[in-house]
Amino acid sequence: MRSLTPLPALADNYIWFADLGDENYLVVDPGESGPVEKALSQSKPRSLTILITHHHGDHIGGVPALRQRWAPRVVAPSDTRIGYATERVEDGDVFELPGSLHAKVLAVGGHTRSHIAFLVGDVLFCGDTLFSLGCGRLFEGTPGEMYSSLDKLRSLPPETKVCCAHEYTLSNARFARHIDPNNAVLANYVNSAERLRADNRPTLPSTIATECATNPFLRCVEPAIRSAVGDVDGDMDPVEVFARLRRQKDEFRG
Repeated sequence: MRSLTPLPALADNYIWFADLGDENYLVVDPGESGPVEKALSQSKPRSLTILITHHHGDHIGGVPALRQRWAPRVVAPSDTRIGYATERVEDGDVFELPGSLHAKVLAVGGHTRSHIAFLVGDVLFCGDTLFSLGCGRLFEGTPGEMYSSLDKLRSLPPETKVCCAHEYTLSNARFARHIDPNNAVLANYVNSAERLRADNRPTLPSTIATECATNPFLRCVEPAIRSAVGDVDGDMDPVEVFARLRRQKDEFRG
């Protein structure tokens, strides 16, 4: 990729926009078309590829207008609620992108039942499954499904860039520091994120290494997180630790 840019959209979404070279472009989860049109306004695209992680409107709302103007390739999960796809993909599929790139599909259900992520080289487009310092709400899946999805992402190479779809870092940080107040790495990361947002700059992408050190939802086997959800003996199933942690986050008003 020549460049990778999070385009602000709607209230707090990011549409990921990548220049693949030779006037070929990649867009991920366009909740509206305007930011993409603006990014394309200085070019004459040879091709436009759109990747869709899940069916929610703030991730697909801009696809009809982009299809009408640019006739893009639209890659999406096998979910009839996404009516704009030109091709469907499932867990383990690998497909080619311009620029000699390959995208691998990862099933990451939990937020929705058909949620997928795309791994393109060392860049992970994970939609609403993994956020910096957080994870998605369980709208359609179970704690076990989401825990398994997060465990899959946690096992990716540490340098993998985490390109999630919302600027939630600071709001997630309040809960993460409440749960894990003695984590110095977390404190330093939050300070850095606060400086970025003060300058109106994105906190993303993060990395898998950073999230493994700071994100409580990726650390359910660690004593500090277990203790925070009442597992003082450390013998609770990690899925139950995750479930308790997710409930605490849903109810958190700090």
